[in-house]
Amino acid sequence: MATLVFVHAHPDDEALLTSGTMARAAAEGQRVVLVVATDGGAGLTSADYRDGLADVRRAEVEESARLLGVARVVHLGYADSGRDGSAPGGFAFAPVPEISARLADLIAEESAGILIGYDPSGGYGHPDHVHVHACVREAARLSPTARLFEATMPREPITTAVRLAAATRLTPAQFDPSEFANAWTPRRKITHRVDVTRHLAAKRASLAAHASQAAADDSIRTLAILNRLPDFAFRKLLGTEYYVAVPPPAR
Repeated sequence: MATLVFVHAHPDDEALLTSGTMARAAAEGQRVVLVVATDGGAGLTSADYRDGLADVRRAEVEESARLLGVARVVHLGYADSGRDGSAPGGFAFAPVPEISARLADLIAEESAGILIGYDPSGGYGHPDHVHVHACVREAARLSPTARLFEATMPREPITTAVRLAAATRLTPAQFDPSEFANAWTPRRKITHRVDVTRHLAAKRASLAAHASQAAADDSIRTLAILNRLPDFAFRKLLGTEYYVAVPPPAR
Protein backbone atom coordinates (compact mmCIF):
# COMPACT_ATOMS: atom_id res chain seq x y z
CA MET A 1 0.00 0.00 0.00
CA ALA A 2 1.39 3.37 -1.05
CA THR A 3 0.83 6.59 0.87
CA LEU A 4 0.09 9.79 -1.02
CA VAL A 5 0.36 13.20 0.69
CA PHE A 6 -1.60 16.00 -0.98
CA VAL A 7 -0.73 19.53 0.18
CA HIS A 8 -3.36 22.21 -0.45
CA ALA A 9 -3.50 25.88 0.46
CA HIS A 10 -7.15 26.26 1.52
CA PRO A 11 -10.16 24.15 2.35
CA ASP A 12 -11.89 23.49 -1.05
CA ASP A 13 -8.68 23.47 -3.12
CA GLU A 14 -8.55 19.70 -2.78
CA ALA A 15 -12.06 19.43 -4.23
CA LEU A 16 -11.26 21.52 -7.29
CA LEU A 17 -7.85 20.13 -8.24
CA THR A 18 -7.27 16.62 -6.93
CA SER A 19 -10.41 15.13 -5.38
CA GLY A 20 -10.88 12.62 -8.18
CA THR A 21 -7.32 11.36 -7.83
CA MET A 22 -7.72 11.17 -4.05
CA ALA A 23 -10.95 9.19 -4.34
CA ARG A 24 -9.44 6.88 -6.94
CA ALA A 25 -6.30 6.24 -4.86
CA ALA A 26 -8.38 5.52 -1.75
CA ALA A 27 -10.69 3.19 -3.68
CA GLU A 28 -7.65 1.31 -5.01
CA GLY A 29 -6.40 0.69 -1.47
CA GLN A 30 -3.84 3.47 -1.14
CA ARG A 31 -3.51 5.62 1.98
CA VAL A 32 -4.39 9.25 1.26
CA VAL A 33 -3.27 12.08 3.55
CA LEU A 34 -4.56 15.62 3.03
CA VAL A 35 -2.58 18.59 4.35
CA VAL A 36 -4.41 21.94 4.52
CA ALA A 37 -2.07 24.87 5.00
CA THR A 38 -4.51 27.64 5.97
CA ASP A 39 -7.81 28.08 7.77
CA GLY A 40 -9.51 29.68 4.75
CA GLY A 41 -10.76 32.50 6.94
CA ALA A 42 -10.18 35.20 4.29
CA GLY A 43 -12.16 33.38 1.60
CA LEU A 44 -14.99 35.05 -0.30
CA THR A 45 -18.47 34.05 0.80
CA SER A 46 -21.91 35.40 1.54
CA ALA A 47 -23.01 37.15 4.74
CA ASP A 48 -24.57 33.87 5.87
CA TYR A 49 -21.11 32.32 6.38
CA ARG A 50 -18.87 35.30 7.13
CA ASP A 51 -18.92 35.01 10.92
CA GLY A 52 -16.70 32.18 12.04
CA LEU A 53 -15.76 31.31 8.45
CA ALA A 54 -12.56 29.51 9.44
CA ASP A 55 -14.50 27.08 11.65
CA VAL A 56 -17.08 26.54 8.91
CA ARG A 57 -14.40 25.76 6.35
CA ARG A 58 -12.60 23.37 8.67
CA ALA A 59 -15.82 21.39 9.05
CA GLU A 60 -16.36 21.49 5.29
CA VAL A 61 -12.93 20.12 4.44
CA GLU A 62 -13.26 17.38 7.05
CA GLU A 63 -16.53 16.31 5.42
CA SER A 64 -14.97 16.50 1.95
CA ALA A 65 -12.11 14.29 3.12
CA ARG A 66 -14.53 11.75 4.58
CA LEU A 67 -16.44 11.58 1.31
CA LEU A 68 -13.22 11.01 -0.64
CA GLY A 69 -11.94 8.24 1.62
CA VAL A 70 -9.04 10.27 3.00
CA ALA A 71 -7.32 8.48 5.87
CA ARG A 72 -5.94 11.55 7.64
CA VAL A 73 -6.34 15.33 7.49
CA VAL A 74 -3.52 17.53 8.80
CA HIS A 75 -4.23 21.22 9.44
CA LEU A 76 -1.04 23.29 9.49
CA GLY A 77 -3.03 26.09 11.11
CA TYR A 78 -1.77 29.16 9.26
CA ALA A 79 -3.99 32.14 8.51
CA ASP A 80 -5.38 32.59 5.02
CA SER A 81 -3.40 35.39 3.32
CA GLY A 82 -6.31 36.59 1.17
CA ARG A 83 -6.35 36.90 -2.62
CA ASP A 84 -4.01 39.91 -2.57
CA GLY A 85 -1.81 38.59 0.25
CA SER A 86 -2.74 41.44 2.57
CA ALA A 87 -4.22 39.50 5.50
CA PRO A 88 -2.03 39.98 8.58
CA GLY A 89 0.04 36.98 9.60
CA GLY A 90 -0.88 35.08 6.45
CA PHE A 91 0.63 31.79 5.35
CA ALA A 92 2.30 33.42 2.35
CA PHE A 93 4.76 35.10 4.72
CA ALA A 94 5.54 32.11 6.93
CA PRO A 95 9.16 30.92 6.61
CA VAL A 96 9.69 28.24 3.99
CA PRO A 97 12.17 26.28 6.20
CA GLU A 98 9.61 26.10 9.01
CA ILE A 99 6.83 24.77 6.79
CA SER A 100 8.98 22.45 4.71
CA ALA A 101 10.43 20.87 7.87
CA ARG A 102 6.92 20.17 9.16
CA LEU A 103 6.01 18.58 5.85
CA ALA A 104 9.20 16.53 5.75
CA ASP A 105 8.46 15.23 9.24
CA LEU A 106 4.97 14.21 8.12
CA ILE A 107 6.32 12.49 5.00
CA ALA A 108 8.75 10.51 7.17
CA GLU A 109 6.07 9.67 9.73
CA GLU A 110 3.75 8.39 7.00
CA SER A 111 6.53 6.74 4.96
CA ALA A 112 4.91 8.50 2.01
CA GLY A 113 6.08 7.61 -1.47
CA ILE A 114 4.13 10.29 -3.35
CA LEU A 115 3.98 14.01 -2.55
CA ILE A 116 1.65 16.39 -4.39
CA GLY A 117 2.00 20.17 -4.42
CA TYR A 118 1.23 22.98 -6.89
CA ASP A 119 2.81 24.21 -10.11
CA PRO A 120 5.17 27.25 -10.01
CA SER A 121 2.40 29.73 -10.79
CA GLY A 122 0.29 28.39 -7.95
CA GLY A 123 -2.41 27.82 -10.56
CA TYR A 124 -3.95 31.27 -10.84
CA GLY A 125 -1.34 33.07 -8.74
CA HIS A 126 -2.89 33.20 -5.27
CA PRO A 127 -0.05 34.04 -2.84
CA ASP A 128 -0.85 31.05 -0.64
CA HIS A 129 -0.75 28.71 -3.65
CA VAL A 130 2.59 30.07 -4.79
CA HIS A 131 3.90 29.56 -1.26
CA VAL A 132 2.65 25.97 -1.20
CA HIS A 133 4.68 25.37 -4.35
CA ALA A 134 7.87 26.70 -2.74
CA CYS A 135 7.34 24.85 0.54
CA VAL A 136 6.51 21.51 -1.06
CA ARG A 137 9.50 21.76 -3.40
CA GLU A 138 11.74 22.22 -0.38
CA ALA A 139 9.99 19.42 1.53
CA ALA A 140 10.64 17.14 -1.45
CA ARG A 141 14.32 18.08 -1.34
CA LEU A 142 14.37 17.05 2.33
CA SER A 143 12.50 13.81 1.55
CA PRO A 144 14.42 12.04 -1.23
CA THR A 145 12.30 8.88 -1.09
CA ALA A 146 9.07 10.73 -1.97
CA ARG A 147 8.30 11.31 -5.64
CA LEU A 148 6.98 14.83 -6.29
CA PHE A 149 4.06 15.69 -8.56
CA GLU A 150 2.52 19.15 -8.99
CA ALA A 151 -1.22 19.50 -9.53
CA THR A 152 -2.15 21.81 -12.37
CA MET A 153 -4.46 22.33 -15.34
CA PRO A 154 -3.71 22.97 -19.02
CA ARG A 155 -3.22 26.68 -19.57
CA GLU A 156 -4.58 27.07 -23.09
CA PRO A 157 -8.30 26.26 -22.62
CA ILE A 158 -8.42 28.32 -19.42
CA THR A 159 -6.96 31.45 -21.02
CA THR A 160 -9.38 31.05 -23.93
CA ALA A 161 -12.32 30.67 -21.55
CA VAL A 162 -11.46 33.73 -19.45
CA ARG A 163 -10.96 35.88 -22.54
CA LEU A 164 -14.35 34.78 -23.83
CA ALA A 165 -15.98 35.40 -20.46
CA ALA A 166 -14.51 38.91 -20.30
CA ALA A 167 -15.52 39.69 -23.88
CA THR A 168 -19.11 38.68 -23.18
CA ARG A 169 -19.14 40.58 -19.86
CA LEU A 170 -19.62 37.51 -17.70
CA THR A 171 -16.85 38.72 -15.40
CA PRO A 172 -16.65 41.80 -13.14
CA ALA A 173 -15.71 45.05 -14.88
CA GLN A 174 -12.34 45.17 -13.09
CA PHE A 175 -11.39 41.64 -14.20
CA ASP A 176 -8.28 41.53 -16.40
CA PRO A 177 -8.00 38.33 -18.48
CA SER A 178 -4.30 38.99 -19.07
CA GLU A 179 -3.74 37.93 -15.45
CA PHE A 180 -4.19 34.35 -16.68
CA ALA A 181 -1.59 34.56 -19.45
CA ASN A 182 0.95 32.75 -17.26
CA ALA A 183 -1.45 30.77 -15.11
CA TRP A 184 -1.35 27.00 -14.75
CA THR A 185 0.86 24.94 -17.10
CA PRO A 186 1.24 24.79 -20.89
CA ARG A 187 -0.34 21.60 -22.17
CA ARG A 188 2.93 20.27 -23.61
CA LYS A 189 4.57 20.29 -20.15
CA ILE A 190 1.91 18.19 -18.42
CA THR A 191 3.31 14.70 -17.81
CA HIS A 192 0.40 12.84 -16.17
CA ARG A 193 -3.33 12.83 -16.86
CA VAL A 194 -5.41 10.88 -14.35
CA ASP A 195 -8.76 9.52 -15.51
CA VAL A 196 -11.18 10.06 -12.62
CA THR A 197 -14.45 9.49 -14.47
CA ARG A 198 -15.33 6.50 -12.27
CA HIS A 199 -15.01 8.72 -9.20
CA LEU A 200 -16.97 11.79 -10.31
CA ALA A 201 -19.74 11.12 -7.80
CA ALA A 202 -17.15 11.50 -5.02
CA LYS A 203 -15.73 14.61 -6.71
CA ARG A 204 -19.21 16.15 -6.94
CA ALA A 205 -19.84 15.36 -3.28
CA SER A 206 -16.50 16.89 -2.31
CA LEU A 207 -17.31 20.11 -4.18
CA ALA A 208 -20.79 20.25 -2.65
CA ALA A 209 -19.32 19.88 0.85
CA HIS A 210 -17.79 23.35 0.50
CA ALA A 211 -21.10 25.21 0.59
CA SER A 212 -19.54 28.42 1.91
CA GLN A 213 -17.43 28.70 -1.21
CA ALA A 214 -20.40 28.37 -3.54
CA ALA A 215 -22.14 31.29 -1.79
CA ALA A 216 -21.74 34.99 -2.56
CA ASP A 217 -23.82 38.14 -2.19
CA ASP A 218 -22.69 40.01 -5.30
CA SER A 219 -20.78 37.66 -7.59
CA ILE A 220 -20.92 34.25 -9.22
CA ARG A 221 -18.66 31.64 -7.61
CA THR A 222 -16.87 28.93 -9.56
CA LEU A 223 -18.07 26.20 -7.19
CA ALA A 224 -21.68 27.28 -7.68
CA ILE A 225 -21.31 26.93 -11.44
CA LEU A 226 -19.62 23.54 -11.18
CA ASN A 227 -22.23 22.23 -8.76
CA ARG A 228 -24.96 23.02 -11.30
CA LEU A 229 -23.32 21.38 -14.32
CA PRO A 230 -25.21 18.48 -15.91
CA ASP A 231 -23.43 15.15 -15.70
CA PHE A 232 -22.12 15.13 -19.29
CA ALA A 233 -20.57 18.59 -18.90
CA PHE A 234 -19.16 17.74 -15.47
CA ARG A 235 -17.53 14.63 -16.96
CA LYS A 236 -16.10 16.60 -19.88
CA LEU A 237 -14.65 19.38 -17.73
CA LEU A 238 -13.59 17.46 -14.63
CA GLY A 239 -13.11 13.85 -15.70
CA THR A 240 -9.35 14.27 -15.97
CA GLU A 241 -6.92 15.68 -13.40
CA TYR A 242 -3.49 16.93 -14.41
CA TYR A 243 -0.01 16.71 -12.92
CA VAL A 244 3.60 17.46 -13.72
CA ALA A 245 6.20 15.00 -12.44
CA VAL A 246 9.14 16.92 -10.96
CA PRO A 247 12.57 15.30 -11.35
CA PRO A 248 14.43 14.84 -8.07
CA PRO A 249 16.92 17.63 -7.37
CA ALA A 250 20.54 17.03 -8.24
CA ARG A 251 22.64 15.94 -5.29
